[in-house]
Amino acid sequence: MCSCVRSSRAMAPALLPRLLLPQMGFRLAGRGLWTSPQCLAVSGDSQLPPVPGQARVVICGGGIVGTSVAYHLAKLGWTDIVLLEQGRLGAGTTRLCAGILSMAKPISIESKMANYSSSLYQQLEEETGVKTGYVKTGSLCLAQNQDRFISLKRLATRLKVLGINCNIIKPKEIAKLHPLVNIHDLVGALHLPDDAVVSSPDVNHALAVAAARQGVQILDRTAVQQVVVEKGQVMAVETDRGSIECEYFVNCAGQWAYELGQASEVKVSVPLHGCEHFYLLTKPLQEPLAPNTPVIIDMDGRMYARPWQGGLLSGGFEKNPKPIFTEGRNQLEIQNMQEDWDHFEPMLSALLRRMPHIETAEIHQLVNCPESFTPDMRCLMGETPGVSGYYVLAGMNSSGLAFAGGAGKYLAEWMTYGYPTANVWPLDIKRFGNLQSSRTFLRHRVMEVMPLLYELKVPRWDFQTGRQLRTSPLYDRLDTQGARWMEKHGFERPKYFVPPGKDLLSLDQSKTFYKPDWFDIVGAEVKCCKEAVCVIDMSSFTKFELTSTGNQALELLQYLCANDLDVPVGHIVHTGMLNERGGYENDCSVVRLSKNSFFIISPTDQQVHCWSWIKKHMPNDPHLHLEDVSWKYTALNLIGPRAMDVLAELSYVSMTPEHFPSMFCKEMSVGYANGIRVMSMTHTGEPGFMLYIPIEYALHVYNEVMSVGQKYGIRNAGYYALRSLRIEKFFAFWGQDLDTFTTPLECGREFRVKFDKDTNFLGREALLQQRQEGVFRRFVMLVLEDHDTELDLWPWWGEPIYRSGQLAGTTTSSAYSYTLERHVCLGFVSPPPGPEGLPTPITPDFINRGDYEVNIAGQRYPAKAKLYPFSSLFTQQKRRKEDMELSNLQGK
Repeated sequence: MCSCVRSSRAMAPALLPRLLLPQMGFRLAGRGLWTSPQCLAVSGDSQLPPVPGQARVVICGGGIVGTSVAYHLAKLGWTDIVLLEQGRLGAGTTRLCAGILSMAKPISIESKMANYSSSLYQQLEEETGVKTGYVKTGSLCLAQNQDRFISLKRLATRLKVLGINCNIIKPKEIAKLHPLVNIHDLVGALHLPDDAVVSSPDVNHALAVAAARQGVQILDRTAVQQVVVEKGQVMAVETDRGSIECEYFVNCAGQWAYELGQASEVKVSVPLHGCEHFYLLTKPLQEPLAPNTPVIIDMDGRMYARPWQGGLLSGGFEKNPKPIFTEGRNQLEIQNMQEDWDHFEPMLSALLRRMPHIETAEIHQLVNCPESFTPDMRCLMGETPGVSGYYVLAGMNSSGLAFAGGAGKYLAEWMTYGYPTANVWPLDIKRFGNLQSSRTFLRHRVMEVMPLLYELKVPRWDFQTGRQLRTSPLYDRLDTQGARWMEKHGFERPKYFVPPGKDLLSLDQSKTFYKPDWFDIVGAEVKCCKEAVCVIDMSSFTKFELTSTGNQALELLQYLCANDLDVPVGHIVHTGMLNERGGYENDCSVVRLSKNSFFIISPTDQQVHCWSWIKKHMPNDPHLHLEDVSWKYTALNLIGPRAMDVLAELSYVSMTPEHFPSMFCKEMSVGYANGIRVMSMTHTGEPGFMLYIPIEYALHVYNEVMSVGQKYGIRNAGYYALRSLRIEKFFAFWGQDLDTFTTPLECGREFRVKFDKDTNFLGREALLQQRQEGVFRRFVMLVLEDHDTELDLWPWWGEPIYRSGQLAGTTTSSAYSYTLERHVCLGFVSPPPGPEGLPTPITPDFINRGDYEVNIAGQRYPAKAKLYPFSSLFTQQKRRKEDMELSNLQGK
């Protein structure tokens, strides 16, 4: 064992290093009120001011997240803000934070938050006079293999789009920037010069000082017991020192956010769970490390290291994490938990491999602190679906310092304006529902999530824990036929079906940024969809029924939906539900089942969000009823030209377009089963039908379809084939291509807006204004040219788009088109700003005349851009070629 480990076990220091303890400018006498130093006049418990009887907003949690929310609300002009902390201010995870502020995050909104946090923390010292320990060190994200290097190159292109300074560098340049790093096994690194280290307790202190100066009351030693809710609205907060009436409540309780949500009268689901997190502190090295030495992030080695008082602070994310507090144990303050050197050994070994010269360093302490993690490695933000006025900001996945500034800003905007100034759907708490609140699920999932923070994640990877939670009645049947599964909102969905004789193990372990091993399998499924008939189990779709005794249901949908829902019974309308800005809150298909009954079909992950959006705008009318019927129906998608033959044979009804027009719904018998809702749409642009089957009939109908379909070449297919088909048809999907900032005019869907009707709907004014002023970006389809599918890196999503050499936008989704035999990318492009930096309206001429390139991990590939599907152009060209060949033959 190395000398540093031996010395550490002998030392066992009793106190945490001074860097991790805030140098408080406040005075505190027992239980008390935090205020600015100039006006603090508290000397004992007898003089404590009482808990205020009312406030506009109460924030629970005095860590860096809670103080950031308070700071930003005050900056936006809010008054009557009370922040409560059950222990001492900043005495939770904030006190033990490793202090690394990096902008190298996996999704753009997280990088934006970290970038803003960095700017905020730099200026806080000037604003408050409180030193924050901010030092711009830069960081080096190392790559030990080519796959990791590719992932860093992809990340670099995305960061540059956001204006974040970064560079891909070679091993020799790493050695120049950091003298201790062993580079013999490295292939390169991502260098972010503007990353920094900071003292999180001091930042927390500075935020609290600034908030207090703006009038925020900060009460520590005051525990929230429950939130009082009446008729779905926050009314008050009960504490151990009295009750506070309020309009808004913000749960920033960190480790205890889950327990706090469950403690209220109306339970609020805050899906997070704690894990132990370890890092090492050394004494100053023989040659003390300069404070501005770059931070090292070696994800392949599962460790990080930063300079600390002339020595090192080094931790990591191990493969076998230790979950804690599953039983909900609640500590007032998170004390330093027990050392576990055996558990830390792999991370220590990785540190010594990366920095062998520190082997003789003397260890100061091994710190063990809890961190909270969420089921998908992204934080929880926003208003909860069940309680109006109850907001959450928690579950920072060990990035609380980096995210707190930006996340606090976005949440404050959300509470002030009704929406944040950026698309935060990837972080919205409404992406989860009650199904993710099981403690067993959370415990098992975070044991996978924590190692995944540093795991190499190739496109379309899947979680392995918490699976088979929601399944179709056909799950076992499809599984035995070779289905390979992916999970969406807890629902198992087939990716593709492995034919007999294929090596299942190699397919399951296939991980690459290049051509995947399932390429030919999905190609065969697509071919069958185009030439014969395929069946895809799409039961995961969100399904609601809205009914009324009068015309209340129609009136509500006419207000919520951009398209016209006043259509004959049986018609299907594809429509967006827009917000006041004209952006998509939901993208759905609505069937008019009867005069006063509607069937609403939405994306799988919209189940909670769409429900809360509709309920938010529903009048309190006992004659109007919304029901979630997602569990009542199995959905089968029959795609292909022979789909009508299969259904005609099973129903003894003609399924030709003359008898069953497009976008129409009929309730029919299929086989022995009655009451099947058959719809002439496939979500792909290909011919076929969707069957919504009461679950008790699902297995019977599936068996009948597969039996009759044999003569027509039927086979199972999965979502990868669906993705290829919909992208080559230029179909946009919500959550991938569409979001709350995307309008119908920006994505070529003006024809789905009822401008011609004298009917008011949500977003109408914004769209009329946009139609008058012009749109500043457009959804386009790009087909890659001079791109070798076999040898070149594939586009997946998030790649920068260049027009005539200038950055013009990014891709939102991508797939290989087996029809065009090329890659197709969908995304948004914008013209460069006009005079004085103002946005310029975009025109079809601008799009059609540009020379386009798509940047894949630093390599640019030429592309053709269009505003309509290439597949239709391809078909026209193919027909003209066939006509020419025929005329040539006839001429001969």
